[in-house]
Parts: sequence; structure tokens; C-alpha cells
Amino acid sequence: MTAPVAPRGNWFTRGGWWFFVHVLSLGVLTVVPYAHAATVTRRRAHAVVAAAVGAATVLWIVLVSVAPRDVTGRTTGAPNAIAALIFFVLLVGGLVGLIVLRTQVYGGTRAPSRPDGSDPAVSRALAARRRRTEARRLVTDDPLLARELRIGRPDLPRDYDDGGLVDLNTAPAPAIADLCGLDPAQAGRIVQARQAAGRFASVEDVFSWTELPVDTWDRIRDRGVTL
Repeated sequence: MTAPVAPRGNWFTRGGWWFFVHVLSLGVLTVVPYAHAATVTRRRAHAVVAAAVGAATVLWIVLVSVAPRDVTGRTTGAPNAIAALIFFVLLVGGLVGLIVLRTQVYGGTRAPSRPDGSDPAVSRALAARRRRTEARRLVTDDPLLARELRIGRPDLPRDYDDGGLVDLNTAPAPAIADLCGLDPAQAGRIVQARQAAGRFASVEDVFSWTELPVDTWDRIRDRGVTL
């Protein structure tokens, strides 16, 4: 099955215009959105549906043209009844079909994004990373201020947002486990090691004093500080 098209543009360009074509033409030009969807996805099923909608539209036009008319000029008879049924199917069924088709082609409604097009989750993660970089600079340049701001101590009340750092020298094991993505036993090893060492001079000391899996090192480097 072909994956939906990557969600680019706004609602109108991502299939929204289909509904305008359908409603404004009263279903007569519904074949246009269906043909467009088949062109975008290149799926056989969509091409078959577009061909069926086109055939139904042509049949409707033919039946309206050949239907007998009464003295007032209104179409009557069996061709008119069949044409009316086809018109209803194109108008109502075509609309329902477009709703389903748009989901298949464009993946439905996407989550709102920032004006610059970036994903909100990515933007939040990058902003937190910048805050961690700034907080680390304070730890290095002004450790007294860093302690006053309680950088790396998410377990204590504070106003400063350090982006999610944890002080490996003073924070309790649950905070270390939460921020560094460790299990309680691994965080407990860090606390035991710092008690034995007195304090860690750097984050790298943690790996010398403990036997932590290598795949945890980057997470600890990303979130850990030593005050």
C-alpha cells in the first residue's frame, strides 16, 4: 500500500480544494479531485475509482440529454429517474468518498506547526538543549550562582529552567534516573560511587567509578553536570 503523501502546505493545497470543486459544481466535476488523487498516489484502486466517477458523470449527462420532456420542458421518464439517482450518488457519495480519499492521500489533518514549519516537539527539544548549554556555562563560569539557581536539582523548588540537567554530585537517585533515562539500580550505582569518591570532578568520572552500560553514557553526558 502506498504511504500517504508527506503533509506539506496548508489545508487547501492538501486536498481542501477538492471540496470546493465538488460543492460548487454540484458533483458534476467531482471526477477532477478523484483524478488528481489517482495522479498523486499512482495507486490502481484510486485510478479505478476515478474512472468509475468519470463514467458515472458521463452517463448522467447522456441520460439528462436523452430523457423525454413534458410540455413544460422538464425531463421525465426512466432516463430522468436514473439520472436523478446518479446525481444523488455523485453529490452525496462523492463527498463522503473525498473525505476518505483525502485521508488516504494526505494522511488526514496534521498537527498544527510553528509558522516556520518546524515541528513543535522538535522546537521544544532544541530550546531545552539551548537552555542546558547556557546552564552548563554557568556551572563552569560561576558555580556559586549555579548552586544558588539550583541547576541540576529538579527535586528542589526553583525558578530557573536549566533545560533538564541533573547534578550527579548532589541529586538523589530518582532524579538521576528520571533525567538520564536510567533504571533505579543504575542510578543507585552513581550515588554509591560518588559517596565512595567524595565527589565527581567531571561527568566522565562517573564512567570510571561505575560499571554502567556504554549505551547509557551519551544520555548521562547530555543531562549530567557536576557541581
